[in-house]
Amino acid sequence: MAKHDKSPQLKEKISFLPDSPGVYTYYDAEGTVIYVGKAKNLKRRVSSYFNRTHDCLRTNLLVRAIADMSYIVVPTEQDALNLENSMIKEFKPRYNVLLKDDKSYPWIVVTNELYPRVFLTRHYIKDGSRYYGPYTNTQVARTVLDLIGELYPIRTCRLPITPDYIAKEKGRLCLQYHIKKCRGCCTGEISVEEYNGYIERIKQILRGETHELLEYLRDDMARLASELRFEEAQAVKERYLLIERYQARSVIVSQTVNDVDVFAIDDDDRDVYINYMHVRRGAVVRSVTLRYRRSLDESQSQLLAYALDEIKQSLGVVYDEVVVPVAPEVEMDGVTFTIPRRGDKAKLLEVSQKNARQAKIDALKHMEKVNPEQRTERLLERMKADFRLNVLPTHIECFDNSNIQGTNPVASCVVFRNGKPSKRDYRHFNIKTVVGPDDFASMKEVLTRRYTRLMQEGEELPQLVVVDGGKGQLSAAVEALEAIGLRGTIALAGIAKRLEEIYFPGDSVPLYIDKNSETLKVVQHMRDEAHRFGITFHRDKRSKAQVVSELDSIKGIGPKTAEALIKHFKSVKRIKQASLDEIASVVGVAKARVLVDGFAQNDRNKETEDK
Repeated sequence: MAKHDKSPQLKEKISFLPDSPGVYTYYDAEGTVIYVGKAKNLKRRVSSYFNRTHDCLRTNLLVRAIADMSYIVVPTEQDALNLENSMIKEFKPRYNVLLKDDKSYPWIVVTNELYPRVFLTRHYIKDGSRYYGPYTNTQVARTVLDLIGELYPIRTCRLPITPDYIAKEKGRLCLQYHIKKCRGCCTGEISVEEYNGYIERIKQILRGETHELLEYLRDDMARLASELRFEEAQAVKERYLLIERYQARSVIVSQTVNDVDVFAIDDDDRDVYINYMHVRRGAVVRSVTLRYRRSLDESQSQLLAYALDEIKQSLGVVYDEVVVPVAPEVEMDGVTFTIPRRGDKAKLLEVSQKNARQAKIDALKHMEKVNPEQRTERLLERMKADFRLNVLPTHIECFDNSNIQGTNPVASCVVFRNGKPSKRDYRHFNIKTVVGPDDFASMKEVLTRRYTRLMQEGEELPQLVVVDGGKGQLSAAVEALEAIGLRGTIALAGIAKRLEEIYFPGDSVPLYIDKNSETLKVVQHMRDEAHRFGITFHRDKRSKAQVVSELDSIKGIGPKTAEALIKHFKSVKRIKQASLDEIASVVGVAKARVLVDGFAQNDRNKETEDK
């Protein structure tokens, strides 16, 4: 950021930005919003403002005026676009190109009529009609409308159809009726109940429940392809892919949610992060995250009550409807607390939850920057709790077996110290006593050899051993440690591949660690490292075995000659492809002739065997 010097606090905020879609807001020294922008990648986009001098004078003036920033993380790039549009209209920042209301993104409206119409509009009118969107991609919206027209025969005319209009027989059946695109609403040919059945299914599609629509398109593609109408099938496929990518509504901007306040919690045992979002006219216009530190094991409901009061006092908020994940331990006159399970309010709660989690991540990054050892201590404490240990697992070892159809069985041991790989301590093992592909016996042999040797040499023993596999491998590990008297000294666990469940000795039910847990990430890293390290050794061993067997089969070629040839040519295949002179330059003319003749004899023997 040499081009634009800013405060250390602002630089730190920018360094902690996530690589996620979102909307960023810049403030001047007085705290006024001066710019709102969207980003597919917040960190990359915001950093680009400060790491160079811009060609545009207005952009340089903007950067010079920035004193602080905030951001809101959203699920998708489309949500970022919608939210940016709403926030620009709300704050009218000085450096933004202001968007006029009549240039807003379009909606699909289902009108509030006896026989509702479905069409695209940029004008939102509060007349009881239902609006879906907004659509940042107009092509998607028009494609949805076209396909709805193909699925359901709904009217496109603007006639004011009422019971009285039908009774007076004012309607006339038009071309749409005759080509079966309409069921004759104007003359009452279709009942209101049947027609509204179509409308309910259309609303389902517009809510994003596109399974029926995609199923229809798949069937249409198959039908056209079976009739060899490939160009038409391709056109349908393009529609299918477009609908598959489309989102019928925005999580961030929804006309079904007007003015509400949203609170979400991310709990980190000791520290609790509570995000507050204010939704106005269906759009998020404010996001603040509070951090509380537990002192008496307060519940989330208690902490939520504190946050409600804090926001009310500091921001002067008057609550009406509050969306929350749990019921707070407080009663407020005239305030409705909603705990949504589905729908737009549930989606808003998810966005708030995501921002609470991001605030926690930012805080942890800040603490790690101030005290780099703190992350390690926190991680080890977390692993100690998850693995039910009495001591911090500063030294962990992970084992994996590797064999292909029983050939060249090997095992690997990787070592992690303070949660990080210690590659100089990695070890390979050739399986010596087990015949055939027996993973359990191989695991028992390797652990016995490893820890017998460590005890003999007086080396440090690990606090935890992880084996790659389920109950079988874990039982073999238990037998190995019991046999050498270490069962009560070293803790054991097994990680199964299918669902990443953790098994402990004596427990029939596995432990399922949170997928976002740092403990699980470390265990997965260990398992992957052990697998990679073992596979690499196994491949090298097989490769060497194949090379030695082929060169050793040629009389007159000894180990040193074979080693010189492989070192020069890198593989047996390249030796075979080399000329006599090229081989002679490495091992001499006599041995070169022996080698060439030997390869030729091997090929003849192989041909005879094949016959």
